Amino acid sequence: MSENNQPLIFITNDDGIYAKGIHELIAGVRSLGDIVVIAPDGARSGMSSAISSQNPVRLNLLQQEEGLTVYSCTGTPVDCVKLGINEILDRKPDLIISGINHGSNAAICVIYSGTIGAALEGCILGIPALGVSLTNPALDADFSQAVQYGKQIAEKILAEGLPKGVCLNLNIPNISKVKGLKICTQTPGYWTKEFQVGQDPFGRTVYWLTGEFLNEAPNDEHNDEWALNHGYAALVPLQLDMTAHPVVNILKKWE
Repeated sequence: MSENNQPLIFITNDDGIYAKGIHELIAGVRSLGDIVVIAPDGARSGMSSAISSQNPVRLNLLQQEEGLTVYSCTGTPVDCVKLGINEILDRKPDLIISGINHGSNAAICVIYSGTIGAALEGCILGIPALGVSLTNPALDADFSQAVQYGKQIAEKILAEGLPKGVCLNLNIPNISKVKGLKICTQTPGYWTKEFQVGQDPFGRTVYWLTGEFLNEAPNDEHNDEWALNHGYAALVPLQLDMTAHPVVNILKKWE
């Protein structure tokens, strides 16, 4: 890290340190400040906010130059954030960016996503955070527009901040020209037909996680799936407080 007054940006992901998406992101935001990267040493998709409570976690320094330090970590995306904040950084970051994820993290995917888990950990620690995902899971996907929109939102966060307990979830559609940005709500829905059944070489039954997303509000122009399906980048504010506040008074009679 340099010793100037530039913003400090912490970057992680759940696809692993060698994924194309994170390297495109690093290159895209280098001009915004000093960058520290701690990312898993392999794919950790679907880890949500998992932490390594039973095994030790190790770091490996991969790169260090003026304004950029890069580590790999044997743990989860949230482990990466916790280690960075508690053990590696000499000051609190001005921004955490998680991504760019290979594949969508819209709708109910926020519950399962390691990308979003890392961003929510930023909320817990009082650090503005942004998750960025491209709706193309291919290893060699074109991340140019995801970088463009990710950098745009990162600049806004650095300039204006975020409310306490809130992070942002940005998804970019996999099309040649994104129409623009829409501020959205999370699409209601759930996954169906979640397993493909097969056999291993020994004839034993195995289950591959797959599935189809059932969109419960396909015509709601305010939600993120609608925006993505119509060519817009979708930005959804997420919050830590999962309390169903309207139900609290209903349940008071149970006391």
